[in-house]
Amino acid sequence: MKVAVSGKGGVGKTTFSASLIHALAKRGFNVYAVDADPDTSLGATLGLPLEELSVLRPIIEMKEIVEERSGGGGAFFSLNPKVDDILDDFVIKHGNIKFMRMGAVKQGGTACYCKENSFLYAVLNELLLDKKDAVIMDMSAGIEHLTRGTSRGVDMIIIVTEPTRVSVQTAKVVQNLASELGVRRIKILANKIRTDKERDFIKSQFSEEELLGIVPFDEAVLENSMEEKSGLLGEFGVVPGIDEVLEKVLREVS
Repeated sequence: MKVAVSGKGGVGKTTFSASLIHALAKRGFNVYAVDADPDTSLGATLGLPLEELSVLRPIIEMKEIVEERSGGGGAFFSLNPKVDDILDDFVIKHGNIKFMRMGAVKQGGTACYCKENSFLYAVLNELLLDKKDAVIMDMSAGIEHLTRGTSRGVDMIIIVTEPTRVSVQTAKVVQNLASELGVRRIKILANKIRTDKERDFIKSQFSEEELLGIVPFDEAVLENSMEEKSGLLGEFGVVPGIDEVLEKVLREVS
């Protein structure tokens, strides 16, 4: 099972991703937890040791490995470097969870990052197209880590939104981007719903087919997000109804 999670900042996307990872791990899945959003910390939300997180570099910044696997310096380099034998060198292991940080896709302008981007996409190809383990990717509001090639390995994109027009608009933009890339299953998860009016607003924006779930606001999740050490792995502050959401995902992708 390969799932990408996207959504506007602040909607609870990373907390949802961590909850989904935790729920899969509880069921015995081996899970790659991929932090592909440079502005958040999936590792901290999962409750991984801060001392280990502080020394785990994003894959795209591991210049010595990028150089080695891409064919060294110069203008010519491999567009598909071999990474299958070193993938687990990039992770923090916690039980049957393997956490890795991708880093941001590099943009042109100040220097050529073609080599680094090729290496990052090779890692994603290995995770999404070849690995048999479950993969949960916590992405930014966009989906720039996915290409037409890697999107073939994504079973589902879950777009998290709050009941606001700005958040819903972002969700619809991501819907269109994912559809253009050819992602087969694109679902919306409405989060932090407090009132019937908010629920009705979400239902007016998305069809029943599009909606994966409507998650109520939960004070425990908010309190958990303010703790220095997350309790998600101890089952405190988990997104409400995550097991039911996971059941729907498994039915969709099986």
